[in-house]
Amino acid sequence: MNFISGQLTRNIETAGHAGFCYGVKRAVETTKKIKKENPDKEVFVLGELIHNSSVIKELEELGIKTVETLPSSAPKGAICIIRSHGEGIDTIEKIKNSGYEVVDLTCLDVKKVQDTAVNLAGEGYFLLILGKAEHPEVMAIKSNAKKYSKDINSPLVIKSLEDLISKSDLIKNKNKIGVVIQTTQRIDFLKSVVDYLIDKTKELKIINTICNSTALRQNEAKELAKRSDLMIVAGSKKSANTTHLYEILKEITPTLHIESDIELDNYKNLIQTSKNIGITAGASTPDYIIKQIEDKLKTI
Repeated sequence: MNFISGQLTRNIETAGHAGFCYGVKRAVETTKKIKKENPDKEVFVLGELIHNSSVIKELEELGIKTVETLPSSAPKGAICIIRSHGEGIDTIEKIKNSGYEVVDLTCLDVKKVQDTAVNLAGEGYFLLILGKAEHPEVMAIKSNAKKYSKDINSPLVIKSLEDLISKSDLIKNKNKIGVVIQTTQRIDFLKSVVDYLIDKTKELKIINTICNSTALRQNEAKELAKRSDLMIVAGSKKSANTTHLYEILKEITPTLHIESDIELDNYKNLIQTSKNIGITAGASTPDYIIKQIEDKLKTI
């Protein structure tokens, strides 16, 4: 869209692949539907369904409880929803045994990573999981694969190439190494690990488990950044895929990572001097937040 701001004709372009991905949309819509169909039952989500505070607040207003720890004994008819990031098999079994009806809304792409990790561990590979150890998706992948690993140090979570190098003693003399990657990580991270490992083991099995939505979002945003004076990335600071978008784009053009349109007030001078502004958003960012940012830019 083009509009006049003072003497500057400004072009604002929003990426086509911005906002909710399929897995997030499915999780949010299904959770709301479950509560609507079960108004008299308590509905819990173990951990944040997605990394977006406005969505969590909306769910709470509908009576859907986000908790870090479930009541040890389930209220009568209580439903527990497994978030899009997934959970370990043992955790899910424990929830069922506590009397909860479990609805598993793990993203299908995340499920594939879990299954791949389990298969590699079962086949005797020393497993590396590329991602953030504290991220719920990675924690669930590790928990599931650990049950099948034959090595006390496997799976090993690696957050960066430097982290891998610092832990090189743990992979020394491993004849079979398998690698999976968190669905929202950067492809250049995976490439750097492959380059490092290629001559460190006799058998190296790499499975690129970055989801298609992440790859499309990142590639499209990079092209948009190349023709923009300023990029705006909308989404939670806790969202891995949103943070990675910001990291990628700031290497191409000046980039802001914001959670809401209100934060734009802090960057008025930068916005006023930018002719071409691009907008993208993480997979857990609702459309209405993107629209609010577009509208706010017109007023600055």
